[in-house]
Amino acid sequence: MLNQDNQIISTPKEKIVLSLRDRLIVYGGVFLIIVTAWSYMLYMGWAMNNMHLVDMWMPPNTGSESWHIYDFYMLFVMWFVMMMAMMMPSVTPMVLMFTIVNKGKQNKGLPYSPTFIFLSGYLVAWALFSIVASAIQYPLHESGLLNPMMNSRSYLFSGSILIIAGLYQWTPLKEACLSKCRSPLSFLMTSWQEGHIGALKLGVHHGLYCVGCCWALMMVLFSVGVMNMLWVFLITAFVLLEKLGPTTSVYLRFITGLLLIVWGSYWISLHHWQ
Repeated sequence: MLNQDNQIISTPKEKIVLSLRDRLIVYGGVFLIIVTAWSYMLYMGWAMNNMHLVDMWMPPNTGSESWHIYDFYMLFVMWFVMMMAMMMPSVTPMVLMFTIVNKGKQNKGLPYSPTFIFLSGYLVAWALFSIVASAIQYPLHESGLLNPMMNSRSYLFSGSILIIAGLYQWTPLKEACLSKCRSPLSFLMTSWQEGHIGALKLGVHHGLYCVGCCWALMMVLFSVGVMNMLWVFLITAFVLLEKLGPTTSVYLRFITGLLLIVWGSYWISLHHWQ
């Protein structure tokens, strides 16, 4: 039930169990988004390596071609679909918990909001991130730091990105955002908002926490290759482990932060030998 501030109050005797149908709808919907997004990403990865077989969009060559609205649009689509592919697996427990809370409200005859509204709000947050990532990528191409294949041309640039990502793993902001992502029920208890608009805002709210948690990891793609499917998969797996794994987050964050900093420092040292 809810208190006067619209916060969820759980009671020890209250246990809500979703039916098999409800679970299939939630898991099926999330799975469909994941499969569609990954299919698109894998096709793009394949097409970039087989441009002699297919007509594939690529960022314009530095200096010889100008950018158009269509190029920015395609860049945004690439980032947004990539974020859906990478983040949807780890947000599934939150989506399921939102559905459980709504089921409890429905059972009591209270107003409730469809789960897809909450999920849409979550994706809005990553759409905003995708706009920012696209805006960042444009000057990187213009300056020659990224080639048309979206790979880095500079050890100094790549190493700097890795060090920034490593340092961010140690920050209180990272810990604060990650804690929200690792505790779905706690987040809903303290942030619940009523109505369809409230559900949309709640989704955006949680999505922004996820962006705050993972933005630096996503920026690592600028170092290893924006369309490097191996690293897209590895970062996806790490985000899943970081959010849902049993490992104490502080140790995992310390180790990965250290590895990224060491790796980045090594690449910067290679810059002096170029």
